[in-house]
Amino acid sequence: MAKSPQAFRSISEAADEVGVPQHVLRFWETKFAFIAPMKRAGGRRFYRPQDLVLLKAVKRLLHDEGLTIKGVLRLHKEQGLKALARYGDPGGLVSFDDEMAAAMPETRSTSGRATVRLRQALAEIEGARARLDAVLMRSAG
Repeated sequence: MAKSPQAFRSISEAADEVGVPQHVLRFWETKFAFIAPMKRAGGRRFYRPQDLVLLKAVKRLLHDEGLTIKGVLRLHKEQGLKALARYGDPGGLVSFDDEMAAAMPETRSTSGRATVRLRQALAEIEGARARLDAVLMRSAG
């Protein structure tokens, strides 16, 4: 029985549908912040229909149109996610409305995402330190 077009795909199913090996999908995740499948327990990836459209777009741009990774990133930065998606879904069958675009990960570089995570961790540590200092001040006084 075939899956619904709206069903999530495993990495093997996504790789078959896009026409690239699984390791290529993993590599693209490291280069393109807008490619971020859902991950379940154990790190299993599940690709939404919108993810598949973006993967197909990246493949077309890299393999057929001759763009470099930097070229795809520039196209995304200049024209946005919806314009990029048209390369993977020329008929516009998959919706990339504003709500969906807001749900997609922000388009920062990997180092930018790491910086955000580090700042969040620092804020949590500073908050814990402030609480600890308050407890120590009460017990010393």
